[in-house]
Amino acid sequence: MEDGRLHDRLTSLKEHLQLENPLLVEAVGSFKKLDKVCRGLGLIAHDQSTVSQIAWWPLISILGPFSAGKSTFINNYLDIPVQQTGSHAVDDKFTVVCYNAAGESRVLPGTALNADLRFPFYKMSEELEKVEPGEGGRIDSYIRLKTCPSDKLRGLILIDSPGFDADAQRTATLRITNHIMDLSDLVLVLFDARRPEPGAMRDTLTHLVAATINRRDSNKFIYILNQMDIAAREDNPEEVVGAWQRALAQQGLTAGKFYRIYSPSAAVPIADPALRQRFEAKRDADLASIHTRMNQVRVERAYRIVGELEKLAREVEDVRVPELRHMLMRWRSGTLSRDAMLFGGIGIVLLALYLLTGHPFTAGVSPAWLGWVFDETWRTIPFLAVCLGGAGWLHMLARKWSAAAVARLVAKSYPYGPIREGLVRAFYKNTAPWRSIFRVEPAGWGAKYRKLLVSVIADSERFIQTLNDRYAHPSGVSAAAVQQQQQAEQAPNPQEPPHSEPEPA
Repeated sequence: MEDGRLHDRLTSLKEHLQLENPLLVEAVGSFKKLDKVCRGLGLIAHDQSTVSQIAWWPLISILGPFSAGKSTFINNYLDIPVQQTGSHAVDDKFTVVCYNAAGESRVLPGTALNADLRFPFYKMSEELEKVEPGEGGRIDSYIRLKTCPSDKLRGLILIDSPGFDADAQRTATLRITNHIMDLSDLVLVLFDARRPEPGAMRDTLTHLVAATINRRDSNKFIYILNQMDIAAREDNPEEVVGAWQRALAQQGLTAGKFYRIYSPSAAVPIADPALRQRFEAKRDADLASIHTRMNQVRVERAYRIVGELEKLAREVEDVRVPELRHMLMRWRSGTLSRDAMLFGGIGIVLLALYLLTGHPFTAGVSPAWLGWVFDETWRTIPFLAVCLGGAGWLHMLARKWSAAAVARLVAKSYPYGPIREGLVRAFYKNTAPWRSIFRVEPAGWGAKYRKLLVSVIADSERFIQTLNDRYAHPSGVSAAAVQQQQQAEQAPNPQEPPHSEPEPA
């Protein structure tokens, strides 16, 4: 059953999408089908949705160390000074910048993002709380929302990030950085050419380069050496570029785009005319290429959302369900082992008592208390009930200990995030007292949900075909033109006389 507040949020999302891209409204319906499967398995709670695991607007994040020129780059792109700039760290928050049709700029607190699933920081306070207790209540210290009337922001969201080298809130900042890298359609990684020794930023390079080049979506990362006008004043400016390229290569980046830019409005004058012309030509060409790539995310965004729908659906059957089966096998094995230890220990104690009391049963003489217990039915039945209850309690204790051990292993594999929460929730659903340890299939998994997943995957393929019809025309004729031609062929021609049957002779 879907939570009422979640239903209202999904309805609001569909209303906004209806005005922009009706195809994505259908995608929301497919995500809701996926939610039924995930709730049945226990992978998400009733007040959660897979819809909130993706960004529904085209999202570009700008990352980099302090003073790398991220805010200046955003201001130049928007032609509006929406962000503060300076040679020192002027901003220590993640800033989400989106369009405002009212023609004014506003600054809104982080709670505006935390409570709206259309934005990339929905329920981020819960993630911060997991990183460090108490930080979730300080959400406004980490993120904020800015609105801007620039037309370049229509249907687009930019995220300006603080530098995270030498950051007092480093752990939480890295957690948020990873989150927005996962959600973004495009990630611009800016480095500061004024720091000619990249070795001093090795930790930053490791996190922003080495940890991203092997990602499945590594093609969305663009690396930019910013503020190259400073390097032009060096005796050998090409050596600055070479030093950075070698540093990136040491982190594994041996191919891919590496741009060199600087701000036209904040540039330091280059005295040598030939050098100035060469630097300006390179800057303008690289900026044009970057801006073209940024504008392209509006089209890629629809493909990304549909791709995430199919990915999540396949991930449930191909990854999560097998993981749950493996967890249940470990739980069963652990429970049986603990049962053997507990009941084996009790058996050893009874055997010791038997030996210490002079083999009473072997001698043909039963202890007096045993005869008293079995002498009357009203005493026998409660005694047997207590024994069975004790055995059951010990078995449940073994189940509980084994479940806790398996949950700890999951926590080690997935330190943070919804995957760990979902797996642990689904696993504990399978360890309910009424479920046998010998059940192979996870609770909530069956033919019904398999069919739903097949339907979701079919939906995603249909959405891709619809997008292809909109943007790609290999036949040379658009789908809309084909439809118009078919309608024209079916419509009656007013110039032709009406067809009439010949009269009978």
